[in-house]
Amino acid sequence: MRAVSYLRYCVLGCIAGIAFVCLTAVPAFGQQPTIRFVRNPDPAPAFQLTGLDGKAVSLADYHGKVVLLNFWATWCGPCRAEVPDLVELQKRYKDQLQIIGLAVDDDDEDAIKKFAAESGINYPIAIASDEVRLQYGGIPALPTCFIVNAEGRVVQKHEGLRDPVLYEVEIRSLLGLPIGNIRVETFEDTGQIFLTHADRANELPGVDLSTLTPGQKAAALRKFNAEMCTCGCGYTLAQCRVLDRNCSVSKEATSKIIAALTGGKGATADAPTKGKAAAAEKPRE
Repeated sequence: MRAVSYLRYCVLGCIAGIAFVCLTAVPAFGQQPTIRFVRNPDPAPAFQLTGLDGKAVSLADYHGKVVLLNFWATWCGPCRAEVPDLVELQKRYKDQLQIIGLAVDDDDEDAIKKFAAESGINYPIAIASDEVRLQYGGIPALPTCFIVNAEGRVVQKHEGLRDPVLYEVEIRSLLGLPIGNIRVETFEDTGQIFLTHADRANELPGVDLSTLTPGQKAAALRKFNAEMCTCGCGYTLAQCRVLDRNCSVSKEATSKIIAALTGGKGATADAPTKGKAAAAEKPRE
C-alpha cells in the first residue's frame, strides 16, 4: 500500500473510532509516530483585518476554537494545491476549528476573490498587512501555517506543502479527540515558531559548534545574538540562521566568529549556497 494512501486510511479509521494506529508520517520500522507542540507557547499576535467579503476578520473572535492560520498566495502552486484539503477540514470540524486564509498577494484582490469562489473556500480570507506578516516572522516561505490552540497560543508552525493528515491529527489532539497510537511530544521554541526566541538556541542550522569549549560556545552564541546579519534580512545572525539556512552571509559571519574564538581552528564556511530566494521556495525540513 502506498504511504500516503495508508496515512489517509489510518486517519479515517481514527475518525470512525476504529482502534488502530494513525500516522502523521511514515516512521522508521518499530518507531512510534509522533506529533510535537511547543512546550510553553506564546500568544498568537492579534490582528484586525477586513475580509474579502467586507466583514472583520479578527483572531480574537475565534477564542475557544483551534485556529489554523494559512499564509498563502494565488500565484503559489503548493498553496493552491492544499486548498481543497483545507476546505474539507473546515467542513469536518466546523464547530471546533476555524481556518483563516491570510493572502500575501495584495496587488489583485479580484484574482483572490475569483480563485476563492472557484475553489469553494468556506473560511474567511483577508489580505495580510505588512505588520501582520512581520508579527508572524516575515513569512519567508509559502504556504506557511500556524496552529493556534483554543487558548489563543501558537503551538506549531509548518512551512511548505504538508499532507493534510498532519494537520488533522494535530487538530484532533488539540480538541481532545482520539488520535490512535500517536505520541504527543513538546519542545522548546528556539526560533522555529518565532524568531525572537532564537536566543534560546544551543544549536543553529549549518553552524558547527562541536569544536568549541563550553565557554567558547556560550561566547559564540552571545555574539550570534548580538550581531546583525548584513544580508538585508534585518535579523541577528542567530535569527537569520534559523530563518534561512541557505544564507551565505550569516554562514560566513558565524564561521568567522567561531574561528576567532578558536584561533583559526574552528569551523569553516561551507561551499557557497543559494540565496534567500531559493529558501523562500523550498521550506526547511
